[in-house]
Amino acid sequence: MPTRRHCLMAAAAVLASPNIATAQARRIVVSIWGGNWRDGAKEAIATEFTKRAGLQVDFITGGTMDRLTKAKVSAGRPEADLTLTTSHVAHLYVADKLFQNLDTQKIPNLKDAYGSALRSPFHIGLYSYVFTPAFRTDLMPAGFSLASWSDLWGDPVKGKLGLPDFDPSHIIIVAALLSGGDARTWQKGVPLLEKLKPSIKAFYQSDATSQELMKTGETPVQVILSINAYHQMKLGIPIKLVVPREGGVVGIDAIGINAGTRMADAAHEFINTALDPDVQSKLCDIYRCSPMTGKAHISAELAALPGIVTTEDQLKKHILVDDEIRAKLLPEWKTWFTENMTR
Repeated sequence: MPTRRHCLMAAAAVLASPNIATAQARRIVVSIWGGNWRDGAKEAIATEFTKRAGLQVDFITGGTMDRLTKAKVSAGRPEADLTLTTSHVAHLYVADKLFQNLDTQKIPNLKDAYGSALRSPFHIGLYSYVFTPAFRTDLMPAGFSLASWSDLWGDPVKGKLGLPDFDPSHIIIVAALLSGGDARTWQKGVPLLEKLKPSIKAFYQSDATSQELMKTGETPVQVILSINAYHQMKLGIPIKLVVPREGGVVGIDAIGINAGTRMADAAHEFINTALDPDVQSKLCDIYRCSPMTGKAHISAELAALPGIVTTEDQLKKHILVDDEIRAKLLPEWKTWFTENMTR
């Protein structure tokens, strides 16, 4: 026989259920990287979205591939309503049917964005940056420069270079280009990649380890995400970011709505808010990145920084690689890189 206490507890649970559901409906969840990535999105996008929609924004954080793995495990019952990831990795979400088709009619700010903002019917680019060389000015010889990507193979860099191993696509693409190939014919760059080994001091597995290796000076030269370099410059670390004459390898961070979310309308509004010119301006000022709309106001100081573009034509002067090709080849690149470069 249920006791009076059990009955009261059951009744309380019934009464509380609508309140719990209401509380959950008053928030959306965004999957993103941690650290300055989460903080910037919170300050620039989430704060404005909450003002407009009256919904709280919660963030869950993790590495790029870790979050993809978790999304696969929770397919159909996603932890987050939206996911912000690199545009080419977003294609992997699409391939696994983890993103739902976007209703662009619910994203009116998209009409003023660059044509390249709509990465697919399932995800939209929010800002761009470049992977490009950078170096510690206090730890490299006076007069040291990186006018071309080929300078990474020079004697001054030997034993000093840091590269990402979780996504080696940047250096693989560059080696292919320097060898007369491209992403599709990346094997042309293999001999040049093998010649790069004496330059490599360490590999980094995340933004955090990239920043730590640069901070300590263990790898005073890196192929680095420009946003991370500018973040460290703000902290007083003497870094010079360089865009070689061949251009930087463009990266675009994109957002998609997770399949199975119950907050699809709010998720569309979040994306629309992120594409608002004023929000784009604030986001780019925080991250030191490039907007995806020509209507964003970018200060002269920011526009003058290496790797920052303010028009789509400027973006096309850098090294652009098709997202789908990059996504399809990434597993192959990682396998080859692990077996031939990191051992």
